[in-house]
Amino acid sequence: MRRVTRNFVLLLVAVSVALLALGALPSLLGSGDPYYLTADPVEENRPDGANAANASAAVNGSALSERQFPYTTTALRNGSSGPYRAGPWGLKETFAHSPFDERDALAARNATAVTEDGVLVTHNGTLYRVAVRQRV
Repeated sequence: MRRVTRNFVLLLVAVSVALLALGALPSLLGSGDPYYLTADPVEENRPDGANAANASAAVNGSALSERQFPYTTTALRNGSSGPYRAGPWGLKETFAHSPFDERDALAARNATAVTEDGVLVTHNGTLYRVAVRQRV
């Protein structure tokens, strides 16, 4: 193999490994206390105005895709999603999917479903408030 060809192949392998590492590394990074996406059932009479009467303004959680909304669908099933740790330098948030992305996507689907501490979502006839919380 000629020297130029060998150097090109080595450069190509190095770039491929770097791109693979860049894709896998952000999901491994994490610091600080974890964030969880929680789904709390909404009581009938709430002082903040987010009650069962507002169910018509809520996002339909039964129609959400598990692949597109993994944190939300897990939270609707179990009450809370798995932990998400933010990256130390903001690198992870750029390349990895987060509960913050899902909350913003739910708010973009229906702006009237947004409350001061979350987004209203209906799932199997129950109204939930989906919010990102940090447990210490």
